[in-house]
Amino acid sequence: MNAALSPLAAALLAWYAVHKRALPWRDHPDPYAVWVSEVMLQQTQVATVMPYFARWMQRFPTVEALAAADEQEVLALWEGLGYYRRARALHRAAREIVARHGGSLPADPSALQSLPGIGKYTAHAIASLAFGRDVAVLDGNVRRVFARVAALETPIDTAAGEKALWALAESHLPPGRAVDYNQALMDLGATVCTPRAPRCVACPLTAFCKARQNGNPEAFPKKQRRQRQPHYTVVAAVIRRGGRVLIAQRPAEGLLGSLWEFPGGKVEQGETLEAALRREIREELNAEIAVEAPFGVYRHAYTHFRVTLHAFLARLEGSEPQAVQVQALRWVSPEALAGFPMGKIDRQIARRCREACGG
Repeated sequence: MNAALSPLAAALLAWYAVHKRALPWRDHPDPYAVWVSEVMLQQTQVATVMPYFARWMQRFPTVEALAAADEQEVLALWEGLGYYRRARALHRAAREIVARHGGSLPADPSALQSLPGIGKYTAHAIASLAFGRDVAVLDGNVRRVFARVAALETPIDTAAGEKALWALAESHLPPGRAVDYNQALMDLGATVCTPRAPRCVACPLTAFCKARQNGNPEAFPKKQRRQRQPHYTVVAAVIRRGGRVLIAQRPAEGLLGSLWEFPGGKVEQGETLEAALRREIREELNAEIAVEAPFGVYRHAYTHFRVTLHAFLARLEGSEPQAVQVQALRWVSPEALAGFPMGKIDRQIARRCREACGG
């Protein structure tokens, strides 16, 4: 046995040799594929990512292909994964890689971290999994595994907790085996050391796990007490004219940047839904509308807040709308809405509109 191989790493690698998952980006010869998969997998389940990854690699098989693409096509292919800033960062980083690195991802973690959207974890994942560098990784699964192994009382979403977890991951890293070690930890967290009902009887690290020995693995990892998420009531207008509907492109920066939506916004205290909608259209589009009929209630939870959106059919009154607080406006047929990247709620409205809108 390698003298640098800790008992924990030895047990982990032996388990991985038998239970390694077959994933389309695993052992891929192209570092670009590893990078794309790692960005997609952040806060997203493997089962969700797999079809997105396949479509992405078919349409953008190389860094050069991604760099040359239009941002709207990039966002459309990403639609449904959420966290659209990641797609925009991938796109910007691809252009930098072409311009600064000849189209090849750098192997050095520091150079990787200089690219848009690539932090320490992603840089280490690419350097380790694609280039075999001896660096540890720390994704959600690895955090959970080591928080339980150490029965870490420090909340993992603090600087101190993060520092402790990196130290744990690095302390067991076997030189020359970083690829298997890191992937084994990810697989273990995803399939055995799960957030709820961990399968401790199948875990190769039971002998090292303090949380298991204390009889409370589900008590870890610890997190800071979260404040209650704010809830917003929002309105949106499905404005129809001549068989087409009006959609607006959101500002490039901020939530759902550059995606298309049915125009509207937040309801202010004391406003009725209809009054709020007329005000929002006046502010965003410098236009007046007549609110006609309700068009559904839609709910969605974002990372830090929740919304309930009330949609209404509406018609223009007076002058043509202008892109005052949005990037652009388009009148499109209900059938054409599928070609514009949208957030989840607006996509639901668009699907209903395809069935019900017209005239």
